[in-house]
Amino acid sequence: MGCWSAENATKAFLNTLKLGQKAKEPAVAEFISALAAGNNAQQMVMACAGAADSTTLALVTAAHQIGGHVCCIVPSHEYLSASKNALGVNASQVQFIVGEAQQELVLLSQADFVLIDCNLVSHGEIVGAIQCGGMKNGAIVVGYNALSSKGAWWSCGSKTQLLPIGKGLLVTRFGAIGTSPKCGSGMSKTRSSRWIVKVDKCTGEEHVYRIRVP
Repeated sequence: MGCWSAENATKAFLNTLKLGQKAKEPAVAEFISALAAGNNAQQMVMACAGAADSTTLALVTAAHQIGGHVCCIVPSHEYLSASKNALGVNASQVQFIVGEAQQELVLLSQADFVLIDCNLVSHGEIVGAIQCGGMKNGAIVVGYNALSSKGAWWSCGSKTQLLPIGKGLLVTRFGAIGTSPKCGSGMSKTRSSRWIVKVDKCTGEEHVYRIRVP
């Protein structure tokens, strides 16, 4: 992963916006796509609790923008079939793996961008395991459906931020400045950047800003 690219983020955001009529949570999909593309994530891996949906399309859009690769882990062959039906022609741009995400720790730890459904009962353990196994410097892990799940990965020893977008997004950057490299050492208090969410009172639109902190 390279430096942040506002141009890639903007293009991915707008391209994902075009899918808004098909997406159940367009605000979430747009943000995820912009975050992945802006960070130039070449290897993107998603762990689903069920079938792939609009969040998977967000990664496909980002991958198309920056020339990356998307891998999606689904728990069963039934969900694999449902995923391909949901994605349509875009399914050909995704590498599917059927099985438990816990069994794909090597794949997850080698990714630049990991997207995890927090409805997975073991999502916290998955994040802790891939952290202990070592992730790429600057790799990003995003959990969606964070507000509707039980538990989180706040104790994973990396800088984690909860964003009130959709049903909640947990964003963790591993290896970033000010984070602890030790597993289970607690959430770092030092922050190099933070996210601010502003809601337009007239239109109801959510605007997310990333602010650098000295």
